[in-house]
Amino acid sequence: MTNDKTVSFHTLGCRLNFSETGSIVQGFTERGYNVVPFGEKSDVVMINTCTVTDAADSTCRNLIRKAQKSSPEAQIAVVGCYSQMEPERIAAMQGVDIVLGTAEKYKIFDYLDSQDGQVVNVDMTNEFWGAQTAMADGHTRAFLKIQDGCNYICSFCIIPQARGRSRAIPMAEALSQARDLVSKGFKEIILTGVNIGEYEKASGTPLYRLIDELGKVKGLERLRLSSVEPNTMSEDLVRALKNCPNIMDHFHIPLQSGSDEVLKKMRRKYDTSFYKDVIYRLKEEFPQAAIGADVICGHPGETEQQFVETYDLLNELPITHFHVFPYSKRKGTTAAKEPDHIPYAVKKQRVATLNSFGEMKLRQFAEKMIGQKNNVLFERRNKEGLYEGYTTNFVRVAVESEIDLSNQIRSVYLDQANQGKLLGKIIL
Repeated sequence: MTNDKTVSFHTLGCRLNFSETGSIVQGFTERGYNVVPFGEKSDVVMINTCTVTDAADSTCRNLIRKAQKSSPEAQIAVVGCYSQMEPERIAAMQGVDIVLGTAEKYKIFDYLDSQDGQVVNVDMTNEFWGAQTAMADGHTRAFLKIQDGCNYICSFCIIPQARGRSRAIPMAEALSQARDLVSKGFKEIILTGVNIGEYEKASGTPLYRLIDELGKVKGLERLRLSSVEPNTMSEDLVRALKNCPNIMDHFHIPLQSGSDEVLKKMRRKYDTSFYKDVIYRLKEEFPQAAIGADVICGHPGETEQQFVETYDLLNELPITHFHVFPYSKRKGTTAAKEPDHIPYAVKKQRVATLNSFGEMKLRQFAEKMIGQKNNVLFERRNKEGLYEGYTTNFVRVAVESEIDLSNQIRSVYLDQANQGKLLGKIIL
């Protein structure tokens, strides 16, 4: 099926959003649309939004203005989490034709070329909409959505309100989609969701059983998990990861704060002692593992001493990839109603301190890999003419190559480090 229409996309936020955009991209290509880069003139523009912070909301609005400027005649569709939470504000912006929430965005094709004027639909549903990366997305690594929504009530988080209750894909369908991705040429799959550690409660099947079965998928060379809540990192799951032949030694375990008092106020389901046990257990099973962590600076009432406790814990633990955010007041959350909100300048300074510290820890981690060999999945040639990709433990590597290394896994000798990245040579 072909037509002369073009479509462009922009995705904000988490890996889950990217997997969902991928499925929608596939729907457009199947209907004959040509995908063009965002910012170029197109007939349809879709922006898949995020609302986790004020900054994300502001970026969404700026992207809408950019789309209207570059494609003034286009149908502009704004979908996803920000649309779910503030549909009226988005609908009032110049050029916006379609506003769809987190569930309705999959029905975008029902609303294109509507003769009923502007469409705003943010109905919430418990239906699960699967999603996976499409080749048209241009990604080398594939995102496979296995879970959506969240039943937790963390004080700072708006996502349960934006995405609804936890629900999941049946294991048989997840395996079918994984095989489909492999058949399309993807060598690496990242399992994604809002809270994939709750997969069993939502699907009835333990996550470790899904890992066991994905380890048997022929042609799937690399498997990663997206963020896994520490309280869901069970012994059975760690054991399954250790025994899985294609699992990568890179994990993301959200921390949010290194202060037990702040964790309690955040309504997190663990304390620092429990968190440390999880991290050290992973490092025992995967000695070369890189471990990422989310951290929020400036939760209401966070003292300087509590921030120092977070810094000290991150210093103690083998965390290599820092994802640091300033606390952002979200309407409808319990933290928004708390007193003692931290001044923006203080939050900004704390974020800068942790980001600088994180860069140093990643640099040190990368430098320890010099002189070793590692398998790298290459993505594309960079601006300097070098091919770039990621090691098994998610450190970026660049090499010189006369041949096209895109979507190839090669053994690389790592001989130099530069600002948290590695340089190496292909082992022939």
